[in-house]
Amino acid sequence: MVKKYKSVREFVAEIKAESVDPFDVLEKAVRECETVNPAHEPFITLRSSEDVIRDAEQIFSGSWKNLEVPFLPVTVKDNICTKGIRTTAGSKILENYVPFFDATAVRLLKNEGAIIIGKSATDEFGFGTFCTNCAFCTPKNPHDPKRVCGGSSGGAACITALATFPHVALAESTGGSISCPSSFCGVVGFTPTYGVVSRYGLIDYANSLDKIGLMGKSVDDVAFVFPLIAKKDPKDSTSVGLENWENAIPKPGIRNMKFAIPKECLDAIKDEKVLNVFHEFVTELESEGAKIISVSLPLITEALAAYYIIATAEASTNLAKFCGMRYGYSENPEGKHYDEYFSEIRSKAFGEEAKRRILLGTFARMAGYRDAFYLRAMKVRTLVIKTFKKILKDADFILYPTMPVRPPEIQSVKDMKPSEIYAMDVLTVPPNLAGLPHISIPTGKVVNLPVGVQIIGDHFDDMKVLKASNEIEKMFSNDPVIRL
Repeated sequence: MVKKYKSVREFVAEIKAESVDPFDVLEKAVRECETVNPAHEPFITLRSSEDVIRDAEQIFSGSWKNLEVPFLPVTVKDNICTKGIRTTAGSKILENYVPFFDATAVRLLKNEGAIIIGKSATDEFGFGTFCTNCAFCTPKNPHDPKRVCGGSSGGAACITALATFPHVALAESTGGSISCPSSFCGVVGFTPTYGVVSRYGLIDYANSLDKIGLMGKSVDDVAFVFPLIAKKDPKDSTSVGLENWENAIPKPGIRNMKFAIPKECLDAIKDEKVLNVFHEFVTELESEGAKIISVSLPLITEALAAYYIIATAEASTNLAKFCGMRYGYSENPEGKHYDEYFSEIRSKAFGEEAKRRILLGTFARMAGYRDAFYLRAMKVRTLVIKTFKKILKDADFILYPTMPVRPPEIQSVKDMKPSEIYAMDVLTVPPNLAGLPHISIPTGKVVNLPVGVQIIGDHFDDMKVLKASNEIEKMFSNDPVIRL
């Protein structure tokens, strides 16, 4: 077993002090991943130790002590492009796609010495709540292998929970794909303000909703790495980066922090035991001097409907380029009309959920329906943003459980209707629809299954959310990594 480091921060300090052999850590990390992958399936592609060590040797030959995260093992969600490493987006249509470039977030981490050890499992193109829509594998929950990890970044959360080596996971969220699996697997998942992290190199689901973020065993792990990827990027027209890191960062401790709890979000909780854990958590916050106020966040059901209209409309456009001609799955087109070939390839290579969302999105964009569905959904989105802004004028953060249930069994998910699965996103969709920074942190367990709480801040208050979450994490233990 690799030595259990308390944090990524400590690992980097020990690496720079040369008290740890980076090659030994990396070799053991790869071996550990090879050991857990058959049972839990967190990876679609796992790199060989030879390839990982080759990357480490290149870093070692330079001025590596000047780098921010030298030799830190990093996993990357498989819808984020990695140069020379297969990137499938969880879909058969991209089964053998190997990018010739790195996504900007990947490049920024590699420039600071991070080592990519594998590509983590995802629902096909991010289409899913439970990570059961991947064409190659279904990640198993580290706390109960019969249960889901959550989606769509299920593989990222799974390996973050399982790893005994220092590690962060690069993940992505459209409507809750970081928060949901983080809650189900008992890890920390941070989704930044829309535009803070460049989307260049991300295989799009919905352009106006996609956000690249991080998962770690502790808030400090995520906060230590996050500034490295929060950079403005000329290759992404929506990228703004994040400046003024110290603006509005709360003082140590949570005394006098004001948390707003929307009553509609609590009403949406389907599992009473999840609600009990949350109430215990709130009681502890109050005992530490935090101020709790009850507020109204209407339109959460309408936000869910608006999200699925906007997301599927954008997805149907983005996926039009996968036609079996330029890259990805293809067959011999000889003797076939383009429409026939195009339809045949997509019928064979897209999964059931991808086809469903393409059809829904295409319908919403059709002439005669655009005003009734898409434009109305955009108006609801604006109302949701305004409501969040109003609440955050009187409170530092918004607080409620991450998911309305504990992780269900894989078999039970297979028996659920699509509408039932979509309804599970009711708590994670609103902050994603609004593009607000939010984090899911573990707050307790019910029968060995983790329960997470979601902390939401105002636009560009990313560091404020991370600092406050770190203070909250300290409430539960002096060593939050061991607690997790």
